[in-house]
Amino acid sequence: MNRQEPQGFPASILWVLVALTLGWGFNWPMIKLALTEVPALSFRGVCVLGGAAGLFAVAAYAHLPLRVPRGQWGRLLLIALFNITGWSLCSVYGIGYMSSGRAAILAFTMPLWGVLLSAWLLNERLSARRILGLCLGMAAMLLLLSNELRAVQAAPKGTLLMLGGALCWAIGTVLMKRYPVDLPVTSLTAWQLLLGGVPIYAGALAFELERLHSLTLWPAVALAYNVLVAFVICNWAWYKIVASVPVGVSSLSTLMIPVVGVFSGMLVLSERPHWQDYAALVLVLLALAPVMLPPGSIRALFKKS
Repeated sequence: MNRQEPQGFPASILWVLVALTLGWGFNWPMIKLALTEVPALSFRGVCVLGGAAGLFAVAAYAHLPLRVPRGQWGRLLLIALFNITGWSLCSVYGIGYMSSGRAAILAFTMPLWGVLLSAWLLNERLSARRILGLCLGMAAMLLLLSNELRAVQAAPKGTLLMLGGALCWAIGTVLMKRYPVDLPVTSLTAWQLLLGGVPIYAGALAFELERLHSLTLWPAVALAYNVLVAFVICNWAWYKIVASVPVGVSSLSTLMIPVVGVFSGMLVLSERPHWQDYAALVLVLLALAPVMLPPGSIRALFKKS
């Protein structure tokens, strides 16, 4: 296990995090929009297969290694089961019970599970910076949910599915660190999507084939956005971040995504934000500061002032 991983967030990949935050944040209302005309399994199947094809094409164009090293197929399948199969199925069915913003909030309780699992299974230190970031971030999530408590209670299936998806995602992220696969990020992401999607393709072919039909404009745009942006670009960006920083840092760096999800839901689906949404935005920014900045930078700032 590499003990030399940076404790802050490297400036060299900050653009990757910005792309991930905007791409995945805006994707939550796009999922909701696509599901108005595409059955859930078929939607996820197209997204996962399209994402895998796109990333394999990028890897081949860049002449990146594609062959999975001998003896690492088992760990690759296990990682894909949690990162792709579990997460994709739980989230696509969970969002059907609630607004896109609320689903995004529940999904991004992932940092809580990620930080705790990394401390347990990877022996990552629960530093004061991470604990502070985690507390502020979870306070923001609770604040966002406070306005939706009745709706969450009225949709316990959706709540449990989204929380289950968050837990699967956290487990998959920790497994990537504990049992690394010796492949470039692009190739590894493509293989995860392809293998993790097998149960999804099978389910779509078995249960939804006769329900497929041509799409109207905006659901078609939402589906294309999911394939190209959410599954090709954003999945690559996420696994690039996971490969570059500790799980505790990568998990907490996602806290801004549900805030973008809430406000993009307002733009795309006319889901109205409340004062809690704006307050949560401030809390999330405060939560990110101790996690994203290099060690000693906050102390130095106070000394200068």
